[in-house]
Amino acid sequence: MDIQSIKNRFGIIGNSPALNYALQVASQVANTDLTVLIVGESGVGKEIFSQIIHALSPRKHNPFIAVNCGAIPEGTIDSELFGHEKGSFTGAVDSRKGYFETVNGGTLFMDEIGETPLGTQARLLRVLENAEFIRVGSSKVQKTDVRVIAATNKDLLIATQNNKFREDLYYRLNTVPIRVPSLRERKEDIILLFRKFAVDFAERYRTSPIQLTDDAKAMLLDYPWPGNVRELKNIAEQISVLAEDKSISGNDLERFLPKNNINSLPMLVGSGAMPSSQSEFMNERDILYKLFFDLKKDVTEMKKMFFEIVQNPSNIASVSNAMETSYMQEMPIVRQQPEHHAHGTVIPVSNQPMLLTESREVQDTILVDESLNIMDKEKELIEKALRKHKGKRKDAASDLGISERTLYRKLKEYDIED
Repeated sequence: MDIQSIKNRFGIIGNSPALNYALQVASQVANTDLTVLIVGESGVGKEIFSQIIHALSPRKHNPFIAVNCGAIPEGTIDSELFGHEKGSFTGAVDSRKGYFETVNGGTLFMDEIGETPLGTQARLLRVLENAEFIRVGSSKVQKTDVRVIAATNKDLLIATQNNKFREDLYYRLNTVPIRVPSLRERKEDIILLFRKFAVDFAERYRTSPIQLTDDAKAMLLDYPWPGNVRELKNIAEQISVLAEDKSISGNDLERFLPKNNINSLPMLVGSGAMPSSQSEFMNERDILYKLFFDLKKDVTEMKKMFFEIVQNPSNIASVSNAMETSYMQEMPIVRQQPEHHAHGTVIPVSNQPMLLTESREVQDTILVDESLNIMDKEKELIEKALRKHKGKRKDAASDLGISERTLYRKLKEYDIED
């Protein structure tokens, strides 16, 4: 079947070379039983390629099932895929067939394959290599004839390097790769797709199709479309329903496009109320970044002041006042007059006086820059919180401003024994 016939049959709009090549590979590999790995960003239409391969294959009259591996809990995914025996785990009141048993002779589309646990990956590798599997709770080996088409929006090669995905399974799945281009890579198709969606929604809602002005078309082409075709379809539907004027200008279109101006830098915590759109992105890592940046700034300023004291002790009073003004506005302290001792000068910047000598060793110590590694500081804060609360995770997590679940993950990540 030629490329245009495939587009007409499955309702695919577009003429970009990358899209045409992906369709050509799908049609050529359909008549074989080779495993196919479809890669592409979320929303590009990876599932439609699996349907094309199945519909053009000798298995087209046999079952086709699409499974989202990322939506199945880790504890039940083996049972879903390979089945289980009665009593094999709590709640297994009956025996159950898995997808590899029910789809025998057909095609199984495994979307988000990168989300499968490592244990399940080992079982899946055995199916792909030997066409056999074992139900959960059973010792009987069963045969199956299932063609696997996998899809992912992640870079599985990087996942293998990070020990998140089995390397042998990656190369077994990647027998024939099909890369579905993002909408940014097929800009020549954006206007065609939008026009098709606008006509479809006009028929559904019994209105006139919306029309785009030249500046609106230019805005569509410039928008990055992180949600790809799915996002474009949603925008077309919103405009079709909500727009009063069916002629859409650039200003009209701008009201429907999301404002992608989220700042990826650490967020500043002010005294005023934070807008809800920003508060959604304020997690514990942002707070720690802010804390460490402020800490580094404060340490630098304190070094300058201490160095000035060592060089010119007569300026102790003025430096002390400056420190009180800069750092103690929100923390009341006991103010004292400087006291002179045989070994140096005591500067009352807090309730616990600090003894400074006028030797060269102190000057060198002041100028040494301590480690400001984010991971080290985060680990140090967690350890301090655990010591403070005598190992009580709930209290330590509350003190750190993070959830108890996040604290548990951090303990495992930094290998901290509470």
